[in-house]
Amino acid sequence: MTDITGERTPSTVRTGRWAWAVYLAFGFVVVVAYYVSLALDAPAVVGVLLYTTVSTSSAVAVLYGCYRYRPKPLLPWLLLGASVVIYAAADASFYVTHNIVGDTRYPGLADVFYLAHYPLVVAGLVLLIRLRTPGRDLPSLLDAALLAVAAGMLSWLYLLAPTAQAQVPTLAKAASLTYPMMDLAMFAVALRLILGTGRRPAAFLLLSTNLFAFFAADSIYVLQQLSGTYAAGNFLDAIWLAGNLALGAAALHPTMRSLGEPATVTDPGPGPARIIALCAAALVAPATLLVEYFRGKYHGIPVIAVACGLLFLLTIARLAVLVAQQRRLAITDMLTGLRTRRYFEARLVTELAHARRTGTPLAVLLADVDHFKSINDSFGHPGGDQVLIEIARRLRNGIRQEDVLSRYGGEEFAVLVRGAAADDPSNIAERLRRKVSGSPVVVRDDTAVEVTISVGTATFPLHGDTPHELVIAADRALYSAKCHGRNRIDVGPCGPLTAAGPNGTADMIAYLEHVADLVDSWLSNHEHGRAVSRWAALTAVELGLDSECVRRTSLAGHLHDVGKVLVPNEVWTKNAPLSEEDWQQVRQHPDNGYRMLCVVPGLADTALVVRQHHERFDGTGYPDRLAGDQIRLEARILTVCDSWAAMLADRPYHVPRTEAEAREELLRCRGSQFDPDVVDAFLRLHSSGRLGDLAQLPSATPAEAGR
Repeated sequence: MTDITGERTPSTVRTGRWAWAVYLAFGFVVVVAYYVSLALDAPAVVGVLLYTTVSTSSAVAVLYGCYRYRPKPLLPWLLLGASVVIYAAADASFYVTHNIVGDTRYPGLADVFYLAHYPLVVAGLVLLIRLRTPGRDLPSLLDAALLAVAAGMLSWLYLLAPTAQAQVPTLAKAASLTYPMMDLAMFAVALRLILGTGRRPAAFLLLSTNLFAFFAADSIYVLQQLSGTYAAGNFLDAIWLAGNLALGAAALHPTMRSLGEPATVTDPGPGPARIIALCAAALVAPATLLVEYFRGKYHGIPVIAVACGLLFLLTIARLAVLVAQQRRLAITDMLTGLRTRRYFEARLVTELAHARRTGTPLAVLLADVDHFKSINDSFGHPGGDQVLIEIARRLRNGIRQEDVLSRYGGEEFAVLVRGAAADDPSNIAERLRRKVSGSPVVVRDDTAVEVTISVGTATFPLHGDTPHELVIAADRALYSAKCHGRNRIDVGPCGPLTAAGPNGTADMIAYLEHVADLVDSWLSNHEHGRAVSRWAALTAVELGLDSECVRRTSLAGHLHDVGKVLVPNEVWTKNAPLSEEDWQQVRQHPDNGYRMLCVVPGLADTALVVRQHHERFDGTGYPDRLAGDQIRLEARILTVCDSWAAMLADRPYHVPRTEAEAREELLRCRGSQFDPDVVDAFLRLHSSGRLGDLAQLPSATPAEAGR
């Protein structure tokens, strides 16, 4: 049954699901009947009919499979089908002339047919290889070559050379030499197909069985002919018949239509079975040399020496490719195929040194996917991954070949542009923004989603003189683009961020972090702000926040207690319980921190998170008694992380709790003091062992905060 386009419908494929198994069962019965007829000394015509039934049925099965499943493209299977038709004709000619007519001359008409089928098989396999691996698959090519060299050496020593030296008529010798040479060519191509990338469904395995069965049977046949032990009807007929049945079953299996599909993933590297096979092949030549030595025969030494050299060179080449492959994997993002952040940062250092040396400009672009969390929420992580893959493709098409594009974070991308003129970064960023937003991204089936990016740019030497300054400037511009409505570009601030000394944004943040660390050191002998920053970032990622929110949460976590530096020293060193007046001063520290951060350009949102980190989910916190979603999610995350760190630390006003006790307290206050979702995410991290322990800190005094 076909649809209006002529394609086979799914119901047609389902009805033929077991045709291949039925065919194999039928073939097994025929093969058994063939050997029974030989054992019972039945008339020769019976054996001939049974034998040729199998090879003929294989030809019919291949042609019928092509008609039924319509593989695309059809040509490889048509070539295989033509080869098996010719092979069936060869079988019929051979067994009729030998077993019925009694004409045993060699070579005969059957040999012409047998030899003619090889080029068609090789051509069909080559086409399948090109379809399955459109690009260059050097690892598989080297592996196949290594195995083929080992097989070729054995074939020459034990098949070709003895045949060439045999005292037989020239025509018979030529035919006898052509068979192993054709088999060797077929074997080499089959190895390339089998070792290449791509799916390996049942039809692939059956086709591979056919190829190896014919190679093995033909090789044993030549050996038996050389030793004079060949007799018609021996076990070789079973191997040939099994090979024919395997090819027919492959054509009848529904997966035959997908054998020509291109590989979707690259070879991850050799598995244990392939490594064992390659090691065995590399050792074949020296092992053969030992065998020949103990046999006292040295005529094959030159051939073995050449094979040893080739195997050595192929092994070295394979190792070099493997090293290059592993190096490439180490700097390649597996999802998008782009370079990794580590590679980008390393290239930024070298490119900046080159730009400084030559006086040429260099631009850094940071792009972040807008509202990516909502995409993940709506379509799940597979949908989000599909969006990232498509954005990576569009960004790659929007840059020059010499530019460096990397996946910088979860949904953040970075571009390094060499030799950019003053206005080039803005033009490039705008071009990338338009490419991404130009058309919806298909996430599943026929569902598409509108996707936009925000881009921040910074250029050397205008916006910074070091890699850190350029990235900070581009990141600040990206943040500005986000704050001004998203789906836009922004340019970093003119002048290096640290050019104004302590007044520069980067220096101001660094100074506040230094003060926060000092405050932590004289409140406890355990780290606090850095631990809260680390845990808050992990929790934000666990909750699916975008990279911008993760960065803001992490920074707010580090600085959340910086306002305590303005609380009098005697409050923190007091051994007695704090008075109400003391508590009033303590409760001012979120507002103190908020005011300190507000003076830093670009930290308004971070300051607000710091102000709200002591608000409670039920509205009983301070300073503004906000509740539920009125509290920023970043602040709700800080509340949990801050409480966890405080409970575990040794502080003047309480003894540390165990992790089990702290966990119980979080669960007890889940829904009152803490956001339930945040508690659940945090405890998942704790259960998986990803939080780590609080580190010990050296003690300090409040006076050091003024240094």
